[in-house]
Amino acid sequence: MSAPATQSVLPALKEALGFEPIGEGTGNLTLGRGNFERRPLHVAIVENRVASGSLGSAECKRLAALFDIVARERSSLVLYLDSAGARVSEGLKALGAFRALYHAGLGAALSGAPLAMVLGRNCYGGSSMLAHLAPQRLFSEGTQLAMSGPTILASAAGVDVLDEMFRAMAQAALSAAARAKASSANTVWNAGESLGPWLKQALAQRGDATSALRLRHEALELRIGQRPADRPWEALRRRDLEKIYVEGYEARESDGFVTGNGRRDGAEESFVGLVGRNPVGAVRAWRLADAAWKMMDNPPKRLEVLLDCATHAARLDDERIVLSEYIADMALALAALAARGSAVGLTVLGKAGGGVYVALAAPARRVTSVYGADIQVLPGSAVAAILGEAAQDAPAGFKEYGAAGVADQELRLGIVPGTQ
Repeated sequence: MSAPATQSVLPALKEALGFEPIGEGTGNLTLGRGNFERRPLHVAIVENRVASGSLGSAECKRLAALFDIVARERSSLVLYLDSAGARVSEGLKALGAFRALYHAGLGAALSGAPLAMVLGRNCYGGSSMLAHLAPQRLFSEGTQLAMSGPTILASAAGVDVLDEMFRAMAQAALSAAARAKASSANTVWNAGESLGPWLKQALAQRGDATSALRLRHEALELRIGQRPADRPWEALRRRDLEKIYVEGYEARESDGFVTGNGRRDGAEESFVGLVGRNPVGAVRAWRLADAAWKMMDNPPKRLEVLLDCATHAARLDDERIVLSEYIADMALALAALAARGSAVGLTVLGKAGGGVYVALAAPARRVTSVYGADIQVLPGSAVAAILGEAAQDAPAGFKEYGAAGVADQELRLGIVPGTQ
């Protein structure tokens, strides 16, 4: 399924900003400078030149460096995205690079620097998470934004991506018009319109970024259409938690969302987590983010995030309410806690990958993989849908994880990860 052919907003954006490139481009990424209302600003353009505009390790490194400058200077940035997300063909290397990129992007978002996101035809996966670092997004008429592109959504639903009924449902869920209906922060640009009014609003100086993000989180509950916090709880016992928290722990679980506290190395720490075979949808992501945002009033000294869940949900129901924003909300909540002084860590107990891994790993100062943990860019079925070939069946080892930057240390518990 492809989006309708429409005029690209990029030429109009370059003209409105007086865009001047700086140096040579790197893959799909071009960095430059511009001006708006006599104010200089940074401009980054990600175009669909190769591999569906995906961001490989080289692009991620340059864009991360720019985010660091923006955060330090609190300077303005306009980012144009026409990208399918992280470059799956680079494997773990791309996942580690995107972790570092998203860490830098979180820093820029929380710094209060004016960020504006302008979207091209496609904005999938990690690119859709980048888009939600900014308070405002400008869609082209033919933009599609989602955590999972139509090919992955069709594969997960067991239908052909060319099926007419599926094409119609997917277009209704992923279209720019649907996104504008879901949130007032999303605006659709019509060809010929001046970009000035939107840029003025998007780049306006704002107050405390953390407070604004917390308010945005509260609004996301209303979009779900139910009360996620009312789900029933059960006491949770896991062998891996018993090995980690040898001095004792208390945990409870509700539909794959875990919260509790434990003691190790003579110190107390709180933990939250995502576990289970079911992919992470909007409700579970909101619940983890909600737990983290509530900790802002009394930040814990140590917060460990536990992960044993392979990927995000590739379901139209979740995409209709913009799953990308819920995944990004988890990252922003944890990054806000880290900025308040909490020592945030991530422990991969079993399976991990994709946007869920990035959202939880990017704010963490340290990622620990339990011996035997399986960290992938995406599950094999999703890789096959994108590249036409399945990912390796056997998990990589810590040597590969460390070299790629997806894990910083390994924990050997003497048990098979994920068993209870």
